[in-house]
Amino acid sequence: MDREEKNYILEKMMIDYGNELVRLAFSYVKDAEIAKDMVQNSFIKCYKNMESFQFDAQIKTWLYRITINECKDYLKSWNYKMVQVKSFINETAKSILPSTEKTVIDKYNNEEIKDTIFSLPKMYREVVYLYYYDSLTTEEIAKVLGIPVNTVKTRLRRAKQRLHSVIKEAELNGR
Repeated sequence: MDREEKNYILEKMMIDYGNELVRLAFSYVKDAEIAKDMVQNSFIKCYKNMESFQFDAQIKTWLYRITINECKDYLKSWNYKMVQVKSFINETAKSILPSTEKTVIDKYNNEEIKDTIFSLPKMYREVVYLYYYDSLTTEEIAKVLGIPVNTVKTRLRRAKQRLHSVIKEAELNGR
């Protein structure tokens, strides 16, 4: 595969899957700019390893796997942990003197459905995200996450049960 062909394939993948991968990365790192960085790193890895790609799998599945691994590596990194510490310190300082702006921003950022989904354990959150937001089949999710199809189905069912009970509880408390 020559350089022009690799560039063409990469450009097509970026156009076809770029936005989906950013949304996927955001579901892990919860920061838009970092999510974009994760996707950029994924495309770099894709470009470097394009010749080793075996076309018995779908490119989309391969890209999802690379992006998820990038995000998981980032979440394990020292840099991420330091960002978390700084964020905790900043939030603690802000909570001492809450401003009107902070109240408005918090209200905007705390959308109930997003919060409810993000409150799920990671193993449920990732299958819900891939199934409902990225419209992957259970088979594709199984390939992306490297788990059996039945495990995907079980996690989806349990996630739905948890979401249902949380929503019912919120309705009861709201009345």
